[in-house]
Amino acid sequence: MIAAERTNFPVAVMCRVLDVSRTGFHNWERRAPSDRALTDAWLTERIKQIHDASRGVYGVPRIHAELRMEHDVRVGRKRVARLMKAAGISGVRPRKRFKTTIRIPGITPASDLVERQFKPAAPNVLWVADITYLRTGEGWLYLAAVQDAYSRQIVGWSMATHMRASLVVDALKMALARRRPDPGLIHHSDQGSQIRVAGVGSRRRRGGDRGLDGLPR
Repeated sequence: MIAAERTNFPVAVMCRVLDVSRTGFHNWERRAPSDRALTDAWLTERIKQIHDASRGVYGVPRIHAELRMEHDVRVGRKRVARLMKAAGISGVRPRKRFKTTIRIPGITPASDLVERQFKPAAPNVLWVADITYLRTGEGWLYLAAVQDAYSRQIVGWSMATHMRASLVVDALKMALARRRPDPGLIHHSDQGSQIRVAGVGSRRRRGGDRGLDGLPR
């Protein structure tokens, strides 16, 4: 501590405050660094190189694994963590994931018409809907998409700053307007409340459909 702060405070003052002998401090200062201190310095440089190569993404677990697997350096994970903390090095922490599947209490999900068979024989037979979110410079943006399971093409989408039912209603409206599917289309979702509300209106408008999977009939 005294050596690190000697540019800011007089050594004599720090020794007096910390109750350290000035002679003892100077003897310690002239002493050659220990093998462990030299190893720590070498490891810190390696850690910095790996961290820079990862563009600042790698944290303790990845750097520890890189040292062992790529550089054949046998070192404990706690030691890596200590050296990274001392050098002010940290990785990118995973961001908190938002919950996009919101179920309505008291409503039992409808039966699954797809039964994990996601390879229809023709287009406009099975559509798959989902919601995701994207970080932007102005905050979170939610994206609802409808995909044709046959062609894997996105046939409808909608973006908004919220996850209300209108988000998926707009995506489904776009898909219906662009594709104009025949009766019998199955609309498969994760059974979130937004998708359920969207499907009710679509089913009513297209009275001949078998119904949209995962929605009340």
